[in-house]
Amino acid sequence: MLSPTREQRLGELRAQCRIMLMEAERDRLATRSQPHPALSPLAWHLGHVFFVEAYWLREVLFGDTTATAAWQDLYFPEFCPKDQRTTRLPPTGAILDWTRTLERDNNAWWARADGSGHRLMADGYLRDFLIQHYAQHLETMTMADRQARAQAAPDGAVLREVADPAPAMTAVAASDYQVGSDSVATYDNEQPTHPVRLGPFRIARHAVTNAQWLAFMQDGGYANDRHWSADGRAWRDRTGCVCPQHWRPHPDGGWLSANPDDPLQPDAPVHGLCAHEADAFVSWMNARLPHEHEWEVARQLDYLADAGQVWEWCANPLFPYPGFRSFPYESYSTPWFDGAHRVLRGASRHTLPEVHRPSFRNFYPADHRHVFAGLRLAV
Repeated sequence: MLSPTREQRLGELRAQCRIMLMEAERDRLATRSQPHPALSPLAWHLGHVFFVEAYWLREVLFGDTTATAAWQDLYFPEFCPKDQRTTRLPPTGAILDWTRTLERDNNAWWARADGSGHRLMADGYLRDFLIQHYAQHLETMTMADRQARAQAAPDGAVLREVADPAPAMTAVAASDYQVGSDSVATYDNEQPTHPVRLGPFRIARHAVTNAQWLAFMQDGGYANDRHWSADGRAWRDRTGCVCPQHWRPHPDGGWLSANPDDPLQPDAPVHGLCAHEADAFVSWMNARLPHEHEWEVARQLDYLADAGQVWEWCANPLFPYPGFRSFPYESYSTPWFDGAHRVLRGASRHTLPEVHRPSFRNFYPADHRHVFAGLRLAV
């Protein structure tokens, strides 16, 4: 089967965003309120992705603001904090109708853009950029959808048995390696390709599993201050967390998943963890998290058997690569080089192919645990 063209893929992703919102509405989920303090309402995401497409295609390329001027204060994130988006959203039906109108009109603008000679159209850059934007928001919409569907009293498979937390490790020799990307389709924080000196180090073949995480919990890992950093202890004491985000205790012992389509299989990679929890686990194991360059090189060497099941916390914050140049605008990545945003590598089961690549750098604050994030050990 032939791969879809960029035009076809853009259409598919637009449709998927609308379908996710309509299915949530059908199931009577709260699509206009925050399902989690770190997440926007599903309805806001739908309006935002269509707004961003129109902004770049029509306003940036051609100076036409007829589709965007009235919505900048709502759909530019910097102008509308997450906790204000619920009260400022139009009716859901109006958002859906607006996106259909934008899609029809934008298709005509794309035909005009293809012959414009604008630098953002070179090598298909703008379509790739917007396709990836849709793809990333679809994963975030899935996070919001999962939060909305979480059950207070779940049922399903019960996790009771622990597993040996010691993983099988693969040795990576000391050498000079290449990391990053020079592809026009990648983000500015992934560029450019550059050499790094690494090793020797060892990295786990598999991500930490649910049963291995349960061993940490049963050994008192959440309560033992020795394994927690000062920031981690403050987070743990403030939140009272004693398990991954979607785990719920079973009345007869063991643990259940609050997400009915994500049962706690013992050998599946654990997720629903913040970086503080990941740091505590590796301390308990007398190990460490890999630096993102170690993770990328191990992925290039095909040493990571289950990469792509969960996002994996790394040891370092996001930082600019040597020779970094902001693109397509100055503040696309630079605000997040603040030391407070930790890198995650890989992908989750909900990550779309457009952003599933070894060089992709995800990043979140250390206390965010709504992400489909787990961890892998290194020594």
